[in-house]
Amino acid sequence: MMSRADRTVLSEWWWTVDRALLGALFALMVIGIILCLAASPAVAARLNIPDAFHFVNRQVLFLIPAVMVMIGTSFLSPRTIRRVCVVVFGLFFVLLLATLVVGPEVKGARRWLTVAGITVQPSEFIKPAFVILAAWLFAESSRRPEMPSQLMAIGLLGMVLGPLVKQPDFGQSLLITLVWASLFFLAGLRWIWMIGLVGVGAGGGFIAYMTVSHVQKRINRFLNPDSGDTYQVDAALNSFRNGGWFGTGPGEGTIKRMLPDAHTDFVFAVAGEEFGTILCLMILALFAFIILRALSRAMHESDPFARFAVTGLAMLFGLQASINMAVNVHIAPAKGMTLPFISYGGSSLISLAFGMGMLIALSRRRPGAAALAALSEPRVVEGPSRAVPVAPAGQTA
Repeated sequence: MMSRADRTVLSEWWWTVDRALLGALFALMVIGIILCLAASPAVAARLNIPDAFHFVNRQVLFLIPAVMVMIGTSFLSPRTIRRVCVVVFGLFFVLLLATLVVGPEVKGARRWLTVAGITVQPSEFIKPAFVILAAWLFAESSRRPEMPSQLMAIGLLGMVLGPLVKQPDFGQSLLITLVWASLFFLAGLRWIWMIGLVGVGAGGGFIAYMTVSHVQKRINRFLNPDSGDTYQVDAALNSFRNGGWFGTGPGEGTIKRMLPDAHTDFVFAVAGEEFGTILCLMILALFAFIILRALSRAMHESDPFARFAVTGLAMLFGLQASINMAVNVHIAPAKGMTLPFISYGGSSLISLAFGMGMLIALSRRRPGAAALAALSEPRVVEGPSRAVPVAPAGQTA
């Protein structure tokens, strides 16, 4: 066991990190492996993959670097996080543009690239870096009003939305826009800006509905199930009905064999069928705990950048989970979005680990400004005949 008196980097990390938050994230990862074991063999059989545990093995393989990324990132200082995100954003923005040119078309969209035999979705890595850069700009706007930081933040949003809409990937576009708008609101935007942003968002949604056929079909199917094929959503709802409160038991689910995306977008439905509503509520409680814990830490942050960044990363994590679960229970149109740390997917797993690592790093306990000031001021030792000034450690009196 590490002592509080230990001054090593590891000991300092252990005593300043939010261990409850870290434990909840690891719990989600374990649940993800269990549900991948439950959902993916049926998918492998349907795709004629000889190894029934092909997706499970790959999930574990991706989980190892994901854990390393999360833990390694949690050691970084706020300044280093900003610098890292500038590099990550620049690299994956170039790859995001490359998907429009050389990316393979899958289900009418170009969202992936194959790099060294590994399929990468650049938009997944753009998201956490984007949140950090947006938080940085909004924090600078409160520190230095003369700097056009809010206009730069608007430009940053437009720069990311352009290629995402072109792919098209309206689910990620919506997610990024909601997080960005929340940070803009926290930064103290004027009501006229809010009205304008809502108007632009509504206009963009209407244009997407009128011009992009698959968006129109998804919304129509959600509003009127008789207007098109709702096979996956109907199967997901039947999974919850079949599972009841306590589920059919591990490996005993039958509807999962008919779900094409049982290991990715609809893994929550597999949890409902085999482990019941009880496990679904436990998963929901874990997500709620992580989000509320992070927001609570953000409320006590005196540094505007850390406060905005932690809030943005928590909202990114929470909104993605909420959208996925809402689609599974048919209270939102299908979006093709993974359930964080539970759905199968290498890009999603590692990018989420990167984002949560930064959240843990920024929410670590750091000495407040008052404490630092007290340490830097000379102390006075009272004696019987005179007061002797004592310099701070590392300085001469």
